[in-house]
Order: sequence, then structure tokens, then C-alpha cells
Amino acid sequence: MDIKKLSEEYDSWIIEKRREFHEHPELSFEEKWTTGHIIGELEKMGIPVETYDGVYGAIGAIKGGKGPGKTVLLRADIDALPVTEQTGLPFCSKIEGKMHACGHDAHTAMLLGAAKILVSLRDQLRGEVKLLFQSAEESCFGARSYVERGALKGVDAVFGMHVWGTLDAPFINYENGNRMASCDNFKIIIHGKSAHGSAPHQGHDAVVAAASAVMNIQTMASRFNDPLNSLVITVGTMKGGERANIISNCVEMEGTVRTFSREVRGMIEEKLRKIVEDSADALGCRATLEYDYLLDPVINEHEDLVRISRAAAVKLFGADILKDMPQLMGSEDFSMLMKEAPGVYGFIGTVNKEKGSIYSNHDNKYTVDEDVLHMGAALYAQFALDYLAETGGN
Repeated sequence: MDIKKLSEEYDSWIIEKRREFHEHPELSFEEKWTTGHIIGELEKMGIPVETYDGVYGAIGAIKGGKGPGKTVLLRADIDALPVTEQTGLPFCSKIEGKMHACGHDAHTAMLLGAAKILVSLRDQLRGEVKLLFQSAEESCFGARSYVERGALKGVDAVFGMHVWGTLDAPFINYENGNRMASCDNFKIIIHGKSAHGSAPHQGHDAVVAAASAVMNIQTMASRFNDPLNSLVITVGTMKGGERANIISNCVEMEGTVRTFSREVRGMIEEKLRKIVEDSADALGCRATLEYDYLLDPVINEHEDLVRISRAAAVKLFGADILKDMPQLMGSEDFSMLMKEAPGVYGFIGTVNKEKGSIYSNHDNKYTVDEDVLHMGAALYAQFALDYLAETGGN
């Protein structure tokens, strides 16, 4: 039996699993129930499971019946968000203030569906398929936990996908090049000198210096950066001051930087530090900068993996299933896996106006068109089968 037919057979089961996960959302690093449920389902399928001390999530392993070959890893993230659900669904979150608002419940169910398919087709596989149910993607540090524990050793390729709330269902997107941006965060502290608000000349106003720094930071994207390079620098918080009639002596600001260019990314910290220090100094204040490098960009640099992904989608659902999608300035810790092994990352649309699936990821009303869930399961499985078949002789 082919993969598409198997996925359709398992459709109701995959939907049932997605709804169970949706009812029991758990935040990053807290996915105890979710992990236990995943392990239970994998063990029912006869799939050996590996876990790691200090981190939730699990890795299942399916060894092919055709003997040794390459190893491909399929990844699904499993954590939820601190969001109060407002979907009104009969299977909405049972945990106040927590919701699968990003769609990781769908990813988890789809990969479990792929596991059922691949177990059924084990005799057609040469090599090994690893199934990574990853904790804590929303934290930016989840994938790192598995890399540090050796989960990617021996893996020849990694494959991931995301249900997406701005792409129409049931379209699928896998493209060469930039897909999701890097993510770095920063903290700026402006130190001034307090004075009474009626005598500003006796102090050094940290609020005015901070305002100047924020405005000058905007010139980094608009003036020093090549306009053909995507760059976003956002100051998201500004905290300072004690009373309306006191010149503030301290302001703290936090922000984020997103880009696809590794060259530009390497220049930001130095230029940002100079701008904020000079902006503060010009007004008699002093500035300090803390800069954290978090995530590399997700770039589909391996054309062979993109080709196999696209061909798998067409094989399953026809040529019309593929659709272009703009690159995104959001970030994904799948990039950490791509640093360890060649990888490919794509999207499956969830927008369906007739079903009310019209909200974007992270919205408290976000939901998915469940008709795409078995398709995602099929694509996971088809990619693994095709990749191992194509590389089996090498």
C-alpha cells in the first residue's frame, strides 16, 4: 500500500492525537505529560525510544528492513505557548493560560502518523529513520539540548516542517534559499544622573539619552545596511524613571535583531555598541550593551534535499500542491539541527476561511484545517523513504 493511502487510513487517528495534545498544552521545558504520551504511542508501534536526562521529548528509531544505509531525522516540536485560548473549540485547552497557539500539537500528531506509516513500510527502507519529538522550541534553546547530548551523531540529513497560518490549506512550500531569519537579543542600560525635573541642568537625563539611542539605532537598518539585505532591529521594551518630576538616572531597554546575512549579523554587535555609547555620551550619560547570539538563520542551502522534498509532495498530491511563500523574519531553532547535518525546512498551509482557520500562528484564536494533518504525516514519511532510497547506494 502506498504512503498516501496509508495516511488517509490513519487520518482520524492523527486528528484524534492532535486534539489530545491540544487539550493538554505544556510550556517549554515542562512537557512531561506530552512526552509520556508520545513514548506510549511509539512503544505501541514497537519503535525503540531514547530519552535524555535533563530534557523532555524523545527520539524514536526505525531501522529499515533492507539493511544499513543513511540516517535521516524527522523533527516535530512539542511545546505550547503562555496564551489563553479563545477558539471556542470543543477540544480547547484544559490548562488555563496555556495553548498550542503555534501548531506544535499538529506537528506532534503528524510525526506520530508518519511513524505508523513508516513502521508499515519498514521492509522498503534502507537505513534508519529517527523521529525527534523536540522540547522547548519556543525558548530558542530546545534543539541545543539534543545536540549537546549527541542526538545528531550519525545523522546524515534532517527534515522539518511547520503548519503556517498565512499559507492557504492544503498548499506546501519547500524552496531553496532563505526561509527564516537569525535571532539575537540585546539589553542596553543607560546610566545618567538624577536631578529635580525643574532643574534638568543639574542632572544627566537617561530618558532623553535612551530616546536618542533608539532613534539612532533605526539608522543601522536604513543607512549602514544594504537595502537588498533584510534586517530588522527592534527595541521592544524601555523601562526607566521613578516620578514625573525627577530626571531619571537609569533606563533599561531590550530588543531583538533579525537577518539572513551571516556577514551583516557579525557586524551588528560592534555597530550597535558604538551607536548607543556615543548617543549616551553626547548627553552626558553612559551606556552598556549585553548582546546574546541565539539562533542562526534557517537557509535551505542543500538543493538535493529541497528537490527530494518538492518531489515527495508532488508524488503524493500532484504538481499543484506546491506554492511559493515569502521568506520570514521570524526564527526557528531547527537551524541548530541544520548546523549538525544538512537540512531542509518547509511549510504546510492551514488557512481555510470556510472552516474559520483564518488566524496566524501565536494568535489566541489560531487553529488548523485538520484536513492537512494526514498530508503532513505522509510528507514526513515520503521524504524519509525517498531520501533513503536515493542515497542507499552511497
